[in-house]
Amino acid sequence: MLYRLKNGCNWEDLPKDLPPYSTVFWHYNEWRKAGSFEKLMTLLHGQVREQAQKKPSGPH
Repeated sequence: MLYRLKNGCNWEDLPKDLPPYSTVFWHYNEWRKAGSFEKLMTLLHGQVREQAQKKPSGPH
């Protein structure tokens, strides 16, 4: 996921030393449907605000 985000490539263009793109995409899709990325972003947002010594923001 990180490689794709960093490089902006298509799923099919992932490096060959990674699992097949269909496998990576399947996991990505499962995590997306489960809300994993939204939960992760909420957690990271809170940590960044805490490090910047800002008050926690409300739910998104």
